[in-house]
Amino acid sequence: MQVIAQMNNLRISYRKVRLVANLINGLTVEKAMMQLTFSKKAAAKELLKLLKSALANAKENYDLTPDNLKVASITVDAGLVLKRWQPKAFGRATPIRKETSRVKVILEEIVASGKTKKEKKIDTSDIIKVGTGEFDELKDITGKQEGKKEIKKAKASDKGFASKILNRKTGSK
Repeated sequence: MQVIAQMNNLRISYRKVRLVANLINGLTVEKAMMQLTFSKKAAAKELLKLLKSALANAKENYDLTPDNLKVASITVDAGLVLKRWQPKAFGRATPIRKETSRVKVILEEIVASGKTKKEKKIDTSDIIKVGTGEFDELKDITGKQEGKKEIKKAKASDKGFASKILNRKTGSK
């Protein structure tokens, strides 16, 4: 059973993230978390967050225990590049490339348990059946139906100041 988690647009260059990712490739989940916890690289904090997310996916979706999981593969690819410009002397500008990375972690069972993805149960207790007649027409306390509003005819006194002035000039009321 494989469990996948991925992170897109991590604002660290993919070359820097690969250095840390290669440390945990093939380790058990516990050892990988220890390795990332004590690493001084900035990418280690983000990879630890991703590894915890993959572990949560394994627990929630497949009922797998963390003791039986290992990091099968971790791939780091280049993501989007944010292009900025730095002003330089004599009216020139030099480009600045702010690189991002995409990381994908695949966890795998050490000993196969044969579990499959859990089926989610849908709670139907709060669903109102349409067309039963109970909720088709809502009535307030006085017994009047909601939705029907009384339409008022507009009078000249209800009009705003501008329309009063314009009506005087044209001669109509």
